[in-house]
Amino acid sequence: MNRLFPHMRGTPSSGFHRIVKTLGSRNYRLFFTGQSVSLTGFWMQRVAMGWLVYRLTGSPLYLGMVEFAGQMPTFLLSPLAGVWLDRWDLRRTIFVCQVLSMAQAFLLAFLTLTGMVRFGHVLAVAVFLGIVNGFELPARQSFVVRLVEERENLPGAIALNSVLFNGARLIGPSLGGLVIVAIGEGLCFTVNGFCYLATLVALALMKLGRTVKESGERQSALTELQEGLAYAWSFVPLRNLLLLVTALSFFGLPYLALLPAFAEENLAGGAQTLGFLMTATGLGSLVSAVTLAGRASVRGLDKAVTVGSGLFGVALALFSMTHRFPLSFGLMIFVGLGMNLSYITANTLIQSLVDDDKRNRVMGLYVMILSGMAPLGSFATGLAADGMGTGRTFLYGGLVCVVACLLFWRGLPALRAATASLAAPSEENA
Repeated sequence: MNRLFPHMRGTPSSGFHRIVKTLGSRNYRLFFTGQSVSLTGFWMQRVAMGWLVYRLTGSPLYLGMVEFAGQMPTFLLSPLAGVWLDRWDLRRTIFVCQVLSMAQAFLLAFLTLTGMVRFGHVLAVAVFLGIVNGFELPARQSFVVRLVEERENLPGAIALNSVLFNGARLIGPSLGGLVIVAIGEGLCFTVNGFCYLATLVALALMKLGRTVKESGERQSALTELQEGLAYAWSFVPLRNLLLLVTALSFFGLPYLALLPAFAEENLAGGAQTLGFLMTATGLGSLVSAVTLAGRASVRGLDKAVTVGSGLFGVALALFSMTHRFPLSFGLMIFVGLGMNLSYITANTLIQSLVDDDKRNRVMGLYVMILSGMAPLGSFATGLAADGMGTGRTFLYGGLVCVVACLLFWRGLPALRAATASLAAPSEENA
C-alpha cells in the first residue's frame, strides 16, 4: 500500500515507534484496552441482532427497518449533541452512555433467553441504543483528542482507534456466529452486556481533569449549531470530505444490514456464513487501519481517501454478483479495506483541519452523517432488496460510490492546499 501512497512511507521501526508513543499515554492506553473488550461484545450483538431479526421475520425489509430505527435517532441527535458536549464533561457523558448500553444488552438477552422476544422488542431496543449513540459517538470522537497529549500523535491515535474497532469486528462476528449456531442469540447479548464493564473500569481509573470546554459567554444552542454548520459548508475541503462520507454512508454502508439476506439468497448459508463475511470485512478494515497507524503526517491522505472510496465501490459491485463463498469472502476483504481506508483518512483529515473551538460541533455533524445516513440508506436499500434482490441492490450501491469517488477527485486541489501547511511540521520532525 505504501507504493500507492509514497508520503506514508517510512521504516517499520519508525512506524512502530509512533504507535508505541501514542500508546504511551496512560489515559489513552486505558481507553484503548477498555474499548477493545467492549467493541468485541458490540460486534457479537450486531451479528446476533441481524440474525435474530431475519429468523423472526425472514425479510430483508425488516433488517433495513431495524437499522433505520437504530440509527435515525443518532442522525437527529448528534448535531445537537455536538453543541451540548461543549457544556458537558466528556468522560461522564461516555460513562453514562456505557451504562445505558449495558442495560439494553441485558434486557435483550433476557427477552431472547426466555423466548419472549418479538420483532417489536428488537425494534424498540434499537431505537433506544440509537438515542444513546447520538450522544456517545460524538463524545468519543472528541474525547480521543483530549487523551492524546501531543498533537502530532493525533493521526496515529485515530488510526489506532480504527485498528481497535476493526480488530473487534474481526473477532466479534466470528464468535457471534459460532455462539448463535451452538447456543443462540441470547448468549451473545449477555456477553455484550458484561463487556461494557471494561470501558466503565477504564474510565474510572483515568487521571483526567474535567473534559469540558471552558468558555466565556454562551450563545444559544441553535445559534452555535448554525455557526458550526456554516463553518463546515464554507470550508471547501471540509465540505467535500463530508459530502463524500455522506454518499458512502447512504449508498455503500447499508450492505452491513443486508448481509444476512445476501448470505442466504446468494450463498445458501446461515449464521456462520454471515459471521465469516463480517469477519472478512473486519480483516480488510484491519489491514488498512494497521497500515495507516504509524504514518508520520497527513500528507498523502488525499490520495488515500480517493483510492479507498473507489475500491469500496468497485469491490461492493463485484461482490454483488458472487454465488460462491470463497470468492465472496475474498471480495468482502477488499470491501472492508476500501471502506475503512476511506473513513479513517476522512476522519483524520477532518480532525486535523477543524478549528478546536468548533471540533465538537463538526464531529457531531460527522457522526450524524456517518451513523445517520446509513439508516436512511438501509431503509431505502431494504425496500429495493425486497423488490429486486439483495445482489442487484449491492451492485447499484457500489456503482454510486464509484461516481462519488470521481466527483471527490475533482476537488482534490483545494484539499491538498489545505493540508500542505499541516504536513510540513510533521515531516520536519519525521
